[in-house]
Order: sequence, then structure tokens, then C-alpha cells
Amino acid sequence: MLFTSLPFVIFTAVLIAVYYLLVPRNERWGLLLIASLAFYFFADPRYLLFIGVTALTAYVLAIITEDYNAKRKAYLKANKENFDSDSKKKYKAVTARVSRLMLVLALLINLGILAATKYTNFVIETIGAIRNQEVNFVNVIIPMGISFYTFQTVSYSIDISRGTIKAQRSFWKFLLFVSFFPQLVQGPISRYGDLSQTLYEPKRFELRNVSYGFIRILWGYFKKLVIADRLVIGLKTLTETPDEYRGAYVFVVMMLYAAQLYCDFTGGIDITIGIAQMLGITVKENFDLPYFSKNIKEYWNRWHITMGTWFTDYIFYPLSVSPTMLKLSKWSRQHLGNAIGKRVTVYISCFCVWLATGIWHGAAWHFVVWGLMNFVVIMASQELEPLYAKFHNKFGFKGRKWYSAFEILRTFLLMSSLKLFDCYRDVGMTFRMFGSMFTTFNIGKLFNGSLLEIGLTRGDYTVAVIAVVIVFLVSLYKKLRGRDVREMLFERYHLFVLCCVVLFLATMVFGAYGMGYDASQFIYNQF
Repeated sequence: MLFTSLPFVIFTAVLIAVYYLLVPRNERWGLLLIASLAFYFFADPRYLLFIGVTALTAYVLAIITEDYNAKRKAYLKANKENFDSDSKKKYKAVTARVSRLMLVLALLINLGILAATKYTNFVIETIGAIRNQEVNFVNVIIPMGISFYTFQTVSYSIDISRGTIKAQRSFWKFLLFVSFFPQLVQGPISRYGDLSQTLYEPKRFELRNVSYGFIRILWGYFKKLVIADRLVIGLKTLTETPDEYRGAYVFVVMMLYAAQLYCDFTGGIDITIGIAQMLGITVKENFDLPYFSKNIKEYWNRWHITMGTWFTDYIFYPLSVSPTMLKLSKWSRQHLGNAIGKRVTVYISCFCVWLATGIWHGAAWHFVVWGLMNFVVIMASQELEPLYAKFHNKFGFKGRKWYSAFEILRTFLLMSSLKLFDCYRDVGMTFRMFGSMFTTFNIGKLFNGSLLEIGLTRGDYTVAVIAVVIVFLVSLYKKLRGRDVREMLFERYHLFVLCCVVLFLATMVFGAYGMGYDASQFIYNQF
């Protein structure tokens, strides 16, 4: 069931009604588990085996780890008079190996499942390309949302090993954390310590939560159906026949895809968070006005936030302070000088993060190159910071409104350029098309009616532009006022209701629907 399909809408509406009207408050988490497993079952019954193995592995090994660590601490406390500082240190080091072994086992199993299902054919294709041989691909099942729920269980296993959270003793409650259906399609990537605070507790019907959740769902559908699914038609025409649409058309691709991707991804997240909020569950925000960012680092602090923090917490920091990296840092400072030496480990750790980010997004080389290009731009930006500071001190542009607008536009164009890898899905083609913007001078074609030949009518452009302006104004309101527009509307509840009606009607009337009135799949479904 796609989020934008009629069966999903009915499924969610019935669930919320039964949730509040027929199920006792203490048992509502159980209904969510049944609904989540049913959602997964209807997608493909075989998917239940994969998510079940992942959940069971993380659940069992977490309990073993926690119980073992508790016994180890209790033994040290009961026998502290028998340990001096050296023997105590040795005992901790020896026994810690068991905890690490449980963590390694959990990571090998769950990341192994992810790698086997998602990347087997990528490896086969790459080997075949290197050897210049034809290859036979393997028929592999790729469960829906496997990247998201695998990262959730991996973070759970690591947090248990670190002792930052307590293990969930109910397998069924833990399975709900892993399989909670609104976030299975495209995230966000929830942490157990965050989601568990509201996932299991008894829920009361609260008008504010239900109202906020409902209008956010409508807002998500508006962005997805009115903007994203309308623009995708023109994007397909421009990118599937790239040789016919070079030069200025590539800039059009950048602009269309920036709007389409943002509205598709944030629209899906709005639906996810809205459903959770109607159920009384708090899910982490995944976007914070990313297109108002003034540099690429800020952009990635605002775009797909839960993914960024996941890679930072579970790859960058552990790698940066690992014994190997500390030794390398010391060696680098001694042999390369402090200025260069202190950067080596940061560069290596950052490189690994962006390589993993690219691979996580998809089993294809254009995703890998996209990730590494982000790494190059971020590192270059950091190295140039002293020059930026001198420039700003000399001319005093920093802080001026027009210069802030320039920084926002610069970052937007830079990130839109990198997204071309996702548009053309071929590394060589992407570089050629990007270069054509500076070598093929055909800007006149954008004004002679050619853009009406890519599958979009004047009406489509009009609706899309108006809708994008509305999205921009809502975002600008939050940027300037520091609060969500829903709060302002809720204070005048008649306006809130009116806005819900207008959003519903606008989506129904102006939504772009696919064959059989089944909207296109969300972009991040592929992950």
C-alpha cells in the first residue's frame, strides 16, 4: 500500500477510529503492532521473514548483552576487596570482549542481511564491468524500508552495548519499534530512546494532537500530489532523452528536481509524522527549512536530519576516536606537522561517512560519486573558511540581508547541482550534462514554447508555481516567526478547519494522479 493510494487512506482512517473508540488505552500499542505487520504483509508476505529475523536478532543479543554487563558489575561490586586497580582493569577488559562480541554478531547479521539483499547485484555488476564480462544477476528480494529499519536496529544494538538505553524485555514491543508502519516507507530513522517514550504509553484522545496530525497529513498530500507528482512528468522527459535537452534545459532539470524532491520527501515525512501525531506518538523531525541554509554543512544539518545524525553518532565519532585513528593522528602530527596532521583523521572519518551515505542511498555508482562529491565540497569549504573570514572582515558583507540571500541562493544552486547525479543516474552523463550548461547556449528555447513539449501544460506550470509559492510562504513564516503555521491557525480554530477544507479540496482538484488514480511511488521508497 502506497501512502498515496486509496487503500492506505482507508487503512489509516479505520486504524485511528478503532484505536480510540474500541481498544483500551493500555492495549493500543498491540493494535499498532498488528496494523504494522498487516501493512508489511500486504506489501509482500515474504518481507515479514526479513524484518522478523532482524528484530529477533537485535532483541535477543541486546538482552544477553545487558544481562551479562549487569552480572559483571554486580560481581565487581560484591568482590571489590579482591581487586586492586590493575586486576580490576584487566577483568573489565577481558569481560568487555563478550559484550563486544554480542554487538559484532548483531551487526554482522543485520548489516549482512542488508548487504546481501541490497548490494549483491551491485557487486556482481561491478566485478563484471572490471573483467569486461557479461554477468548473471541474482533474483534477490529487497524488503521495503530495509535500510531504515536496519539502521534503527543497529543503533539500538550499539546503544545497548554503550549502556545508554535499557533493553526492551518484550519482544512484541520491540518488534513494534522496528516495524512501526508510518516510518517504514521512507523514515525518519528513529532511535529507540526517542520513539519508545511515546510508542507504548497509554494514549488519550487529544484534540490538539489529532488536529495537528490531520492538517499535517493533508499538507503532505498537497506537496506530494499537487507539486511532486506533477513535476515528475516533465523531469522524466528531460532526463530520459538527455541528448535532446542539453544546456539551459539542465538548469530547468535542477530547478524542477529541487522542488520535486523536496515536496516528495518532505510530503512523505509530513504524512508519517502526522499519522504518528494523530496516534499520540512523537516522531523526530527530519527537515528544518533546508533551502534556507547558507552553506552545505548547515544544509546537511537541516536535510534528512535523522540520517545525518545517525552517520555522525555511529560512524564519524566512533571512527575518529578509535585506537587506530588516535595512533594515526599521533603519527601524522609527528611526520606531517600539526597543521596537516590534525586534519588527516578528520578527513578519513568524513570520507567514510560520505562514502557510506552514498552507498546507503542506493546500490549504484552515481550514488557513491554523489556522496563523495559532498565530501569534497564540504572539505573544500572548511579549508577555505580562513579566506572567507578575511573577505568578510575586509568588505563587511557578513550579516547583511542581501548577502544572506546570496549565501542561501549559492547553497541552493550548489546542492541542486549535486542532485543531478540522481536525475541522470549515470556518472559520465551527469558531468557532461552539467558541463553543457556552460558550453551549449540555447537559453532562447526556454522562451519559445519548448517547455510546453515536455508533458507539462500551461495549467500545470501555473498550478505548480502557485503551490510552490504557498510552500515557500509557509516555510518563510516559520523562518521569520520561529513557530509552525499550524500553531497560529489552531489559535483561531475556525481558520484551522477552513484551511483543512481548502487543502483537501486543492489536493483533490489539482492533484496529479497516475494510472488508475494511484499516485507515483515516493522517491525514498527505494531505500
